[in-house]
Amino acid sequence: MVRNTLKKLKIKYPHINYAVVLAYMPTGTDGKDYSDTIYPDGLENVPPKFAIDRRNRWLIDNSDYVIAYISRSYGGAAKFYELAVKKKKRVINLYDTTGAQP
Repeated sequence: MVRNTLKKLKIKYPHINYAVVLAYMPTGTDGKDYSDTIYPDGLENVPPKFAIDRRNRWLIDNSDYVIAYISRSYGGAAKFYELAVKKKKRVINLYDTTGAQP
């Protein structure tokens, strides 16, 4: 859903750049277009069980802004959000804009 939204925004606003950061190496046998993706160096040696966490840490370390939708205070996304805040990134929680609190 996010990827399709980004593609539509790119058409409307050609100056926008984005990349989908993968946690797993694509096999290339599924027929999908991976031209808008990044696979971080070093992830190929990470066991699949830890790949998402390692990818998320890479994202935080290589981003100026973190935009998330966190509606609860537990789970992987909440852990990612807390790490971004701890590393003093500019964090926007889209859930907060609805007026609700996690």
